[in-house]
Amino acid sequence: MEELSRDEIIRLLSDEQNQAEILKRADEVRRQYVGDAVHLRGLIEFSNICRNNCLYCGIRRGNTATHRYRMSPEELIDTAHKAADMGFKTLVMQSGEDMYFSQKVMCEIIEVVKKFDVALTLSIGERSYEDYKAFREAGADRYLMRIETTDKDLYHKLDPDMSWQHRHDCLMMIKELGYELGSGIMVGLPEQSIESIADDLLYLKEIGIDMAGIGPFIPHPQTPLKDAKGGQLDLALRTMAVMRIMMPDINIPATTAMESLHPQGRIMALKGGANVVMPNVTEGEYRRFYELYPGKICVDDTPLHCRSCIGMKIMSIGRTIGEGYGGHNGKLPQIKK
Repeated sequence: MEELSRDEIIRLLSDEQNQAEILKRADEVRRQYVGDAVHLRGLIEFSNICRNNCLYCGIRRGNTATHRYRMSPEELIDTAHKAADMGFKTLVMQSGEDMYFSQKVMCEIIEVVKKFDVALTLSIGERSYEDYKAFREAGADRYLMRIETTDKDLYHKLDPDMSWQHRHDCLMMIKELGYELGSGIMVGLPEQSIESIADDLLYLKEIGIDMAGIGPFIPHPQTPLKDAKGGQLDLALRTMAVMRIMMPDINIPATTAMESLHPQGRIMALKGGANVVMPNVTEGEYRRFYELYPGKICVDDTPLHCRSCIGMKIMSIGRTIGEGYGGHNGKLPQIKK
């Protein structure tokens, strides 16, 4: 494990000339610490209704142009069952902060889905300690919530009516309750500096995350940041690679947004330190309507096609598809009594 100083992190993030070498180094670390298996997580986007109004997000409350939807609990459970039947051993249930899905409703869904012999990740935003505790006791194994940025001034500018400290506190609650903790950042935000990204990586290491994703910022036409630059794939790849070097044994997804910027984006990420892919198993028009950013890939595909397509891509670069639940250190966390 390499202990990189803040100055060394900044130097690597800034080093455009030697990007190929940095990604190769990260790939070697990935192979040494987590092996050649790529773990698949079946992603279910079950509601695009959100109470927040983040300036960069396509499903923000203020976007009146988007078509809103919400799966019924029965639809969500049916989608999860089909994904499990397809062979997915981990499911990620993701939504906007849609409070229809109360503690009671979510716990009932979790208890049924866990009967399908899957590891279950929730990505539903900021909730109370009591909610997180109930979801964990109902059987949820992992929780994913990006910190987005550790630059508090930038966070509050981009996420009006939200609190960086509260988001951090939520992450700490999740960790305390024994979930595998997933977080991550967005790269290429307006007014974001390389120094700030370095601080983000140090923060993720400090809080002891089990999984972290790096998402390139892609401006959405129905948001206040529609005219911002964005689309910095190379910087996102370097950030991901440096994260692998700093945190060699965590799970790192090759994010879908990277492939929205380049046809080989996820393959580039897998060759630069990533070891997880999250194929979309959402069905029908819902795939199109969950538009956090424009240009989202595979919106017209079926879940089975997505599963087959990414499987072939993974094998084409000499990697294997992971078996089992693919947790950090190979095990699912035990529920604390």
